[in-house]
Amino acid sequence: MIFSKEFILFICSGGIAAVANFLSRIFLNNFLSFSVSILIAYCIGMLVAYLLMKFYVFKSSKNTNRKSSLYFILINLLAVLQTWAVSLYLANYLLPSLNVQHNINELAHAVGVVIPVITSYYGHKLITFKK
Repeated sequence: MIFSKEFILFICSGGIAAVANFLSRIFLNNFLSFSVSILIAYCIGMLVAYLLMKFYVFKSSKNTNRKSSLYFILINLLAVLQTWAVSLYLANYLLPSLNVQHNINELAHAVGVVIPVITSYYGHKLITFKK
């Protein structure tokens, strides 16, 4: 079932990581472009997510730390592409075409961060932290 205790813990861990991602993007955007800030912030969120998921969500994984961290990175590389593409599309095309004029980058990035939740859950459950 999708609303298992494990999935809820995954969502909570991902939520904490998403907040770290989102807030670090805002901070980084003071020094870097929006596009680069998204990519670096995603890496920060990914580190937070890995640690929370390894120690709180998928505790009984049989994969070694090396193997699980490699799979985690690979799955999240696919997810970062989703986040990046959606964020840029929304910020540069869709939201302006809908006449959104305020907080475009924040809205676009928030939606971009949410998009890969389901694909990431199953990727990490079935591959990264395989039991």
